[in-house]
Amino acid sequence: MERKSFGHMQCPIARSLEHVGEWWSILILRDAFYGLSRFDEFQASLGVATNTLSRRLAALVEAGLLEKRPYMQRPPRYEYVLTDRGRDFRPVLLSLLAWGNRQFATEGRSVELIDRESGEAVEPILCDRATGRPIAEMRVRAVPGPAADERLRRRLSDPPVL
Repeated sequence: MERKSFGHMQCPIARSLEHVGEWWSILILRDAFYGLSRFDEFQASLGVATNTLSRRLAALVEAGLLEKRPYMQRPPRYEYVLTDRGRDFRPVLLSLLAWGNRQFATEGRSVELIDRESGEAVEPILCDRATGRPIAEMRVRAVPGPAADERLRRRLSDPPVL
Protein backbone atom coordinates (compact mmCIF):
# COMPACT_ATOMS: atom_id res chain seq x y z
CA MET A 1 0.00 0.00 0.00
CA GLU A 2 1.53 3.29 -1.09
CA ARG A 3 1.45 6.12 1.40
CA LYS A 4 -0.28 9.33 0.36
CA SER A 5 1.78 12.52 0.48
CA PHE A 6 0.36 15.51 2.33
CA GLY A 7 3.20 17.89 1.42
CA HIS A 8 1.18 19.62 -1.31
CA MET A 9 -1.75 20.46 0.99
CA GLN A 10 -2.02 23.95 2.44
CA CYS A 11 -3.19 22.69 5.82
CA PRO A 12 -0.35 23.04 8.37
CA ILE A 13 -1.55 19.90 10.16
CA ALA A 14 -1.31 17.88 6.94
CA ARG A 15 2.12 19.31 6.15
CA SER A 16 3.31 18.45 9.66
CA LEU A 17 2.03 14.90 9.29
CA GLU A 18 4.11 14.61 6.12
CA HIS A 19 7.18 14.64 8.40
CA VAL A 20 6.04 13.15 11.71
CA GLY A 21 2.81 11.33 10.91
CA GLU A 22 4.34 7.87 11.00
CA TRP A 23 4.36 6.51 14.56
CA TRP A 24 8.01 5.43 14.49
CA SER A 25 8.99 9.03 13.72
CA ILE A 26 7.24 10.37 16.81
CA LEU A 27 8.76 7.65 18.99
CA ILE A 28 12.24 8.35 17.59
CA LEU A 29 11.77 12.03 18.40
CA ARG A 30 10.55 11.10 21.89
CA ASP A 31 13.70 9.04 22.45
CA ALA A 32 15.87 11.86 21.10
CA PHE A 33 14.32 14.14 23.75
CA TYR A 34 15.16 11.44 26.33
CA GLY A 35 18.81 11.75 25.25
CA LEU A 36 19.22 8.86 22.83
CA SER A 37 21.26 9.69 19.74
CA ARG A 38 22.77 6.54 18.30
CA PHE A 39 21.23 4.02 15.95
CA ASP A 40 21.73 1.09 18.31
CA GLU A 41 20.17 3.06 21.20
CA PHE A 42 17.05 3.83 19.15
CA GLN A 43 16.87 0.22 17.95
CA ALA A 44 17.19 -1.20 21.48
CA SER A 45 14.63 1.23 22.89
CA LEU A 46 12.03 0.77 20.16
CA GLY A 47 12.60 -2.80 19.02
CA VAL A 48 12.01 -1.60 15.48
CA ALA A 49 13.45 -3.41 12.44
CA THR A 50 16.77 -1.90 11.37
CA ASN A 51 15.57 -1.16 7.82
CA THR A 52 12.52 0.70 9.19
CA LEU A 53 14.68 2.63 11.65
CA SER A 54 17.13 3.57 8.88
CA ARG A 55 14.30 4.91 6.71
CA ARG A 56 12.68 6.86 9.53
CA LEU A 57 15.99 8.40 10.67
CA ALA A 58 16.81 9.40 7.08
CA ALA A 59 13.36 10.97 6.70
CA LEU A 60 13.73 12.92 9.96
CA VAL A 61 17.16 14.16 8.85
CA GLU A 62 15.75 15.14 5.44
CA ALA A 63 12.88 16.99 7.15
CA GLY A 64 15.39 18.93 9.26
CA LEU A 65 14.18 17.51 12.59
CA LEU A 66 17.39 15.59 13.29
CA GLU A 67 20.97 16.19 12.26
CA LYS A 68 23.23 13.26 11.40
CA ARG A 69 26.74 13.70 12.85
CA PRO A 70 29.72 11.34 12.66
CA TYR A 71 31.07 10.21 16.04
CA MET A 72 33.46 7.46 14.86
CA GLN A 73 35.58 7.20 11.71
CA ARG A 74 36.35 3.46 11.54
CA PRO A 75 33.93 1.98 11.13
CA PRO A 76 31.84 5.03 10.25
CA ARG A 77 29.20 5.61 12.94
CA TYR A 78 26.72 8.45 13.31
CA GLU A 79 24.58 10.01 15.96
CA TYR A 80 21.28 11.78 15.41
CA VAL A 81 20.68 14.96 17.36
CA LEU A 82 17.69 17.26 17.51
CA THR A 83 17.83 20.44 15.44
CA ASP A 84 16.01 23.65 16.33
CA ARG A 85 13.10 22.39 14.22
CA GLY A 86 13.16 19.09 16.09
CA ARG A 87 13.29 20.79 19.49
CA ASP A 88 10.30 22.87 18.42
CA PHE A 89 8.31 19.58 18.36
CA ARG A 90 8.62 19.31 22.18
CA PRO A 91 5.23 20.89 23.01
CA VAL A 92 3.54 18.42 20.66
CA LEU A 93 5.16 15.49 22.48
CA LEU A 94 4.28 16.90 25.89
CA SER A 95 0.69 17.41 24.76
CA LEU A 96 0.50 13.83 23.50
CA LEU A 97 1.91 12.59 26.80
CA ALA A 98 -0.66 14.54 28.83
CA TRP A 99 -3.52 13.51 26.54
CA GLY A 100 -2.43 9.87 26.67
CA ASN A 101 -2.30 10.00 30.47
CA ARG A 102 -5.80 11.50 30.64
CA GLN A 103 -7.44 9.34 28.01
CA PHE A 104 -5.63 6.02 27.70
CA ALA A 105 -3.71 5.25 30.90
CA THR A 106 -6.41 3.04 32.40
CA GLU A 107 -3.85 1.30 34.62
CA GLY A 108 -2.44 4.66 35.81
CA ARG A 109 0.28 6.99 34.63
CA SER A 110 3.51 5.33 33.57
CA VAL A 111 5.21 8.68 32.80
CA GLU A 112 4.64 11.96 34.59
CA LEU A 113 6.08 15.43 34.09
CA ILE A 114 7.71 16.90 37.17
CA ASP A 115 8.93 20.46 37.73
CA ARG A 116 12.72 20.24 38.24
CA GLU A 117 12.77 22.91 40.96
CA SER A 118 9.66 22.15 43.00
CA GLY A 119 9.33 18.43 42.32
CA GLU A 120 5.61 18.97 41.74
CA ALA A 121 3.73 17.25 38.93
CA VAL A 122 2.91 19.54 36.02
CA GLU A 123 0.12 19.30 33.46
CA PRO A 124 0.93 20.95 30.11
CA ILE A 125 -1.70 23.13 28.48
CA LEU A 126 -1.73 25.14 25.27
CA CYS A 127 -1.56 28.91 25.84
CA ASP A 128 -1.69 31.96 23.62
CA ARG A 129 1.83 33.40 23.41
CA ALA A 130 0.62 37.04 23.44
CA THR A 131 -1.78 36.87 26.39
CA GLY A 132 -0.71 33.75 28.27
CA ARG A 133 -4.36 32.67 28.37
CA PRO A 134 -5.02 28.95 28.01
CA ILE A 135 -6.42 28.17 24.58
CA ALA A 136 -9.00 25.83 26.13
CA GLU A 137 -10.59 28.85 27.82
CA MET A 138 -10.70 30.87 24.63
CA ARG A 139 -13.00 30.33 21.72
CA VAL A 140 -10.63 30.18 18.78
CA ARG A 141 -11.50 29.55 15.17
CA ALA A 142 -9.55 28.62 12.10
CA VAL A 143 -9.47 31.35 9.43
CA PRO A 144 -7.59 31.52 6.13
CA GLY A 145 -4.10 32.96 6.40
CA PRO A 146 -2.40 35.23 3.88
CA ALA A 147 -1.04 32.27 1.86
CA ALA A 148 -4.37 30.38 1.70
CA ASP A 149 -5.52 29.37 -1.77
CA GLU A 150 -9.12 29.74 -2.96
CA ARG A 151 -10.04 26.17 -2.01
CA LEU A 152 -8.89 26.67 1.58
CA ARG A 153 -10.61 30.06 1.74
CA ARG A 154 -13.89 28.41 0.68
CA ARG A 155 -13.50 25.61 3.19
CA LEU A 156 -12.90 28.11 6.00
CA SER A 157 -15.50 30.64 4.83
CA ASP A 158 -17.63 29.71 7.85
CA PRO A 159 -14.75 29.24 10.30
CA PRO A 160 -15.15 26.31 12.67
CA VAL A 161 -14.64 26.90 16.37
CA LEU A 162 -11.74 24.81 17.57
